[in-house]
Amino acid sequence: MSETGTAPSKETREFQTEVRQLLHLMIHSLYSNREIFLRELISNASDACDKLRFLSIEQPELLGGDELSIELVPDVGAGTLTIRDNGIGMSREEVIENLGTIARSGTKRFIESMSGDQKKDSQLIGQFGVGFYSAFIVADRVSVLSRRAGAEEAVRWESGGEGEFSVEPADKAERGTEIVLYLRDDAREFLEDYRLRAIVHRYSDHIGLPIRLRKAEGEPETLNQAQAFWTRPKSELSDEDYRQFYQHLTHDSDSPLAWAHHRVEGTLEYTSLLYIPEAAPFDLWDREQSRGVQLYVKRVFILDKAAELLPAYLRFVRGLVDTADLPLNVSREILQGNRTVDKIRAALVKRVFDMLEDMAKNRPEDYAKFWAQFGQVFKEGIVEDPANRDRIARLCRFHSTQHKAGPDVSLQAYIERMGEDQDKIYYITGDTVTAAASSPHLEGFAARGYEVLLLVDRIDEWVVAHLTEFDGKPLESVARASKDLESKIETPEKARLEGEYKDVLERAAAVLAGRVASVRLSSRLTESPSCLVAEEGGLSRRLEEILRRSGEVGALPSAQPILELNGGHPLVERLKGDAEDQSFADLVEVLFGQAVLAEGGQLEDPANFVRRLNGLILGAAAGGEASSIIVT
Repeated sequence: MSETGTAPSKETREFQTEVRQLLHLMIHSLYSNREIFLRELISNASDACDKLRFLSIEQPELLGGDELSIELVPDVGAGTLTIRDNGIGMSREEVIENLGTIARSGTKRFIESMSGDQKKDSQLIGQFGVGFYSAFIVADRVSVLSRRAGAEEAVRWESGGEGEFSVEPADKAERGTEIVLYLRDDAREFLEDYRLRAIVHRYSDHIGLPIRLRKAEGEPETLNQAQAFWTRPKSELSDEDYRQFYQHLTHDSDSPLAWAHHRVEGTLEYTSLLYIPEAAPFDLWDREQSRGVQLYVKRVFILDKAAELLPAYLRFVRGLVDTADLPLNVSREILQGNRTVDKIRAALVKRVFDMLEDMAKNRPEDYAKFWAQFGQVFKEGIVEDPANRDRIARLCRFHSTQHKAGPDVSLQAYIERMGEDQDKIYYITGDTVTAAASSPHLEGFAARGYEVLLLVDRIDEWVVAHLTEFDGKPLESVARASKDLESKIETPEKARLEGEYKDVLERAAAVLAGRVASVRLSSRLTESPSCLVAEEGGLSRRLEEILRRSGEVGALPSAQPILELNGGHPLVERLKGDAEDQSFADLVEVLFGQAVLAEGGQLEDPANFVRRLNGLILGAAAGGEASSIIVT
């Protein structure tokens, strides 16, 4: 360790535990395609140059008159490949921090996400931004020499990719970073000129600064076009070009599902390039992670993730915006509430909708992939973006009683299948498709041929609270006590049964006093003996359950459900002949408990429910006579 008051000397440090795990995966060929290491290191060098260009806006002396560039220097005799840039460089502290630790929240979760599947794991590595360590796929030793722009001192970092690394002072005439890879014998192909040319052309042709191949003799050879990809005319770019730039931009090994490249000139001047990924990143639901597309001003990199350019429900969109209508020294504070940013944001949202609508219409299989990965996130827009609620709703897909395998049912398709006697969109919420499709609430609707949407995502409870109608058709929960809904499924014998059950319903309500608002006969049940429905306008039972599990139910007004009984079911008919108070109460409790369980709820006293149920079974086995159950 260095001594106080003296220049730092060479010291050896241990890698962070997570880095050691990552290096072990790298050294054992985690990437299925080893050449990706060069893409990662060139990308890092490009980022370093972008950062210097940004800092030089306020400190032009940092950049001076130098041309920013990247160099590849193969040395066949020494068996080394050097990747050199004249970007921002790193100080001693930054080298230790950036190359010895993974300085991001969720590190443990990232490591735990590794599965051993090379394709999937390489994608995770790219998403996590630890591309530097890919150097150890091809090298058994790596040396990094770096000098921070504006600093006099340089630092050297070295490691063999095992448990430790060394850091020491070094000499370097110019700012920037050079990484020397001591290649393994089986990786010496990456010293060949033709191999380096092919890799740069395939992965890094779009980098907006020159990438040069420097050899011992002759002039350096520029390997790429050295023009920002998004500034090139669309007519010059192929689909493969767009896919390769996406992989450079996102470090995603998969191809995107769709993209949109637009240049706008007029009152606003900007270029946007937006992508819809094929697969969700592992940390999509991690709210601590920053989101957004990259922001450039006049081709100068400003922000890696400008969340202000897209709403949160479109956080899966990747890409960039380059504008001439913002100052080069723009900050996040300036972006918030900026009229120019608001106009660009509105235009970008429209571009995303256009992409999704085109995909849904012309490439339904790709849209199904999108919905499976990002549907739950996209539905957040119904709650968060009232101005675009209808357009978002048209893009939503659901399961239904006629299409359980989906989700592939649009609200428009549902309306087109509605019968002449149906004027509402019916739905039910549940924890799973199976649970929702098996709900007793559906029995009367199934008997009358009504299709019901099966909403099984947690966010669906909030979606239907904000999406109350679509194309003039109200959305109605089949689990609510709507008078209009009841009239749709009214049975002719209900009036007669209500007279027969009047006393039974009053006695049952007394047994369940304080737990139900009322007990009544049901029109919706044809097979099940009982079900619970929410009062019209009240919270759904599932939403109450979700809030209860999250500990938030205490802040809400207490709403008691209605217990509905099927007057034609043998268990309910038995209530009419159960004169004994205890037997009657036990049977009512069992019917209530069954209704709670049928919709995925939790019983307050499971042990007593089991005793009562056992009593019913014993009573039936003894010839159907009522059996009084002693409850302790």
